[in-house]
Amino acid sequence: MMKSWMKEIIYIIIGSFLFAFGINYFALPNELAEGGVTGITMITYYLFKWSPGTVSFILNSILLMIGYRLLQKRIIIYTIISIVTTSLSLYATEHLQLPLDDTLLAAIFAGVIIGVGLGLVFRAGGTTGGSTVLARMMTQYFGWSMSKGMLFFDLIVVVSASFVIGLENMMYTIISIYISTKVIDYIMEGMDSRKAVTVISSQALEIADKINKDVNRGVTVFSAQGGYTKEAREILYIVINKQELFEVKKVIHHIDQKAFVVIHDVRDVFGEGFTLPRS
Repeated sequence: MMKSWMKEIIYIIIGSFLFAFGINYFALPNELAEGGVTGITMITYYLFKWSPGTVSFILNSILLMIGYRLLQKRIIIYTIISIVTTSLSLYATEHLQLPLDDTLLAAIFAGVIIGVGLGLVFRAGGTTGGSTVLARMMTQYFGWSMSKGMLFFDLIVVVSASFVIGLENMMYTIISIYISTKVIDYIMEGMDSRKAVTVISSQALEIADKINKDVNRGVTVFSAQGGYTKEAREILYIVINKQELFEVKKVIHHIDQKAFVVIHDVRDVFGEGFTLPRS
């Protein structure tokens, strides 16, 4: 438990730093906005040159007090760590800025860096405060995904920011936010992407045996019945690395060219044969 707790804290600290770095290095010097509390701090920076670190800390603390009774204790502790780390990182990276002639390029890199930072924080079970506290409430009580909840609250602030940064930069900001939500989903749902193959064939058992021997992958066999023909069939389900897909397709095609095959992406895989050694 202690080892897991320390790992999560490290994720939150690294993620909070990357989030702050993305804001200062790419977003602010190119007059982009953000959603939620961060977007409000950026607007006050553009209008009054107020320190993003100070404004972020004050507003996030207020929101955290509002959501204190609605969130689990662990999330509260992690969020406090994230808010403090984010505010300190905003101070520390305040003078690291990269103005670019291409605003689209700035939006893309801001989205990626911010998305990685937020993804690490969320994967550890924390939030960075602000709209992420509200999004976490939506997740806890209404079943929304974190990215959907954040996108909803973020767009409200971004649309308001258009009166400060202009319509064109607001559209670039939306691109940046969209990229960050996709990166967040990728990190939270898993970076161990695999392929799942479903095979319906009259020679299913022969295919399964060949895949076991040649590809060294386990195959699950389901008994099924055709809805039209009423014939009994075996269905194979195989989870493989992307590199093994060509070999599996070759085995299936060699044994049964009429086999019905469905291939789809699997975001995260764990267990025996993948994250655990095969017994």
